[in-house]
Order: sequence, then C-alpha cells, then structure tokens
Amino acid sequence: MIVFFATKNPHKIREVESIKPHWIELEKLPDSIPDAPEYGDTFLENALSKALFYSKQLKAPVIADDSGLVIESLKGFPGIFSSRFMEGESYKRKMEKILKMLEGEKNRSAKFICNAVFSDVERGFVISSKGEVTGNIAEGIRGSEGFGYDPIFIPRGFSETFGELKEEIKNSISHRKKAFEKLFSMLRGLI
Repeated sequence: MIVFFATKNPHKIREVESIKPHWIELEKLPDSIPDAPEYGDTFLENALSKALFYSKQLKAPVIADDSGLVIESLKGFPGIFSSRFMEGESYKRKMEKILKMLEGEKNRSAKFICNAVFSDVERGFVISSKGEVTGNIAEGIRGSEGFGYDPIFIPRGFSETFGELKEEIKNSISHRKKAFEKLFSMLRGLI
C-alpha cells in the first residue's frame, strides 16, 4: 500500500521508515504541494488537519503526525508550539530558553506526545492513535543524537537524554514509535 507521509522533516521520515510494516510504502510529499494549515488546539487536531488536507490534495492515503514536548511545571508549554516556539531560531537556542524558564524549578516532569493520523478521503475513513513517553527535563543540554528537544529530555528509566541515547534505543521507546505502531496495527485490520 502506497501512503504519503505528511512531513518534510528527514528525521521523522527516517524514524517512521524504521517502524512501518513491510506492506506500507512511504512516499514523500511532492515539492509543489503547499503546506497544510495548523490551527488546532491539540496535537490530534493538528495531525488530523494535515492528514485530511494532504489526502484531499493528493486524492491518496496520507499519514500525518503532530508531536511535541509538554512540560508540567510550564503548564504544558511548549506543547503544540514545540516547533513554532522561537521560530527561526536553532533548537539549541530554544532549549537554552526552556532551561532558563526552568531555573530553580524542582518539578522537571515532562513528556513527549505524538498523535498520528491516517486519512484516505477516497475511501472515506480516518483513524488516529496516540503515543507518549514520560521523563524529566535535564539540567543542561546533553548529547547530539536525535533532533529537536531530544538533548534536554531524559526518558523514565534512563539517566541519559534522548540526545545521548543511540538512535535505535530512542526509537524503540519513543512517542512516535508507540503512536505509529498502534496506527499501523489498526490500519492492518482495515485493509
């Protein structure tokens, strides 16, 4: 089954390629297609709007996700604004800002959340799933593996950040893996 993946992020593409079953063939979005709007108040709403938008545009099955870092003591910030927070700045600068916001804070609980959506407007169905991984925010930026906020997030049960863990370890416990494994499992039952 050929499915378009609604992202231009090469890290996400690589991660989902390692998760997908053999019967799914992921296609990149055409360069000519406009960006989908993201106006939702939740990860699910944003993932759903991307999946529906691209499925209508391409008249083909599409998977999309929206994910981000949710920090408890910052009332869920950056949340759905994870990629748009300090837009145009590097993730190093974004992480430095978040660490500054957490100075003196004892509660460093956080989680990564991913909502994944499959949409096939031609067949008239949409399915969604959710994955999350809990942990804490580190005291500093550590490691160069992964992407985004990985170097400040320590998953529960580990002492290393996602930025320090090897890619295969991170991918085996990540929020994206959990969400997409559920999504592909549900999809298998529908086709």
